[in-house]
Amino acid sequence: MATEPAEQHPRVEAGSKRIRAFLGGLPVVDTVRPALVWEIPYYPAYYLPAADLRADLEPTGRTRHSPALGEGQLFDVRSGGRTAQGAAVRYPDSPVAQLRDLVRLDWDAMDAWFEEDEEVFVHPRSPYTRIDILSSSRSVRVEIEGVTVAESSSPRVLFETGLPPRFYLPKTDVRLDLLEPGETVSRCPYKGRAEHLSARIDGRLHTDVAWTYPTPLRESAAIAGLVCFYDSRADVTVEPARG
Repeated sequence: MATEPAEQHPRVEAGSKRIRAFLGGLPVVDTVRPALVWEIPYYPAYYLPAADLRADLEPTGRTRHSPALGEGQLFDVRSGGRTAQGAAVRYPDSPVAQLRDLVRLDWDAMDAWFEEDEEVFVHPRSPYTRIDILSSSRSVRVEIEGVTVAESSSPRVLFETGLPPRFYLPKTDVRLDLLEPGETVSRCPYKGRAEHLSARIDGRLHTDVAWTYPTPLRESAAIAGLVCFYDSRADVTVEPARG
């Protein structure tokens, strides 16, 4: 029996988006009645009406205990000739009454998730997370091992709820001759698919020092093709100085 970390008083809110999850090319669920449940403070999970499931759930005989949600029954999800083992959980006797007729699907076990007709990655979008992208005239300089790899006075600053500001720089202000494509690809539910860049300085490779969104989601279109460096992997100086 697996045990989840202690979670107290999870917030539960009714959602109104059409939510679909796919496995094996077929929809596992199609609903306009999702519940958003904050199992952790940072972002919600979708709990979905059992009546709106289209896939077969097969009991595994295993359970998962949550101090906040109760005893969860685990199910395999069968769809389109595929089986996602233990990818669904129900809490039929949960102390949180709103969850008793709902199913939580493991996000990563599904092939794809859609909010309305737009694919969403990593986790559901929180209605309380906001992204603002502002043009700025602040000066930004980026150095690695004392070598200036970028210098710009026209960054775009991305402000995302709960995160530090990020300075995205035009490629014309970046030493592209020192950068090369990395192997890492990451995704963000609010920005889309990011490709990472590595820097080669005096023959030494510094892996994944920066990232770029070639084709970001619509709400983040203003950072398309710009480059942002990790503060932890490069020396990033912003003037006027923050703080």
